[in-house]
Amino acid sequence: MASESEVVVVQGGLPSKVVWQMELIVGLITLGLGIALTFHPSTSLSVVCVFIGILLILGGIFHFIRALDHDEQHRAWIAVAGLLEVVIGVVMIRHLDLTKAAIGLLIGIVWIVQGVVALMAGIMGGSKGQRGWVISFGLISLVAGIVVVSVPSSSVNALATLLGIWFIIMGLLELVGGFVLRSELKKASA
Repeated sequence: MASESEVVVVQGGLPSKVVWQMELIVGLITLGLGIALTFHPSTSLSVVCVFIGILLILGGIFHFIRALDHDEQHRAWIAVAGLLEVVIGVVMIRHLDLTKAAIGLLIGIVWIVQGVVALMAGIMGGSKGQRGWVISFGLISLVAGIVVVSVPSSSVNALATLLGIWFIIMGLLELVGGFVLRSELKKASA
């Protein structure tokens, strides 16, 4: 009978023992994010908006530093980009409701464009069987986009809750997958 240290199955360059443990960790993190988003969508979105604002401020500072380099071409444009990033980052952190509404607005616009493109593709061609699905997808995306654009702040909270539920499901599946992999490794080593 081989000991656990003698049986090393490599998956993607990592020993299997590490892979199942990583899958458990990813499952726990995903589950935690899902719970946070589902039960506290507004707070979770505020945290995400603050992180995005901080990233923009740091990016702006990086651009300012690049603009100080005498060998850098287009120093003025880099400095302007840095200034805009810092200002947008500060506004995003200072006005979280506005930031959430902007995120909702962007999601809604993307869904409207996606819906119109799908509708055009479905109406203009393709086989009869696929046209129905493409047109249905286009209509659903278009209606969802219009709803989200109409009330972006409320829609973002609802979308965060739905995303949280999805993360809970995915986290639980990752956890089960990690335990299944662990069980398979034990069987292989026995």
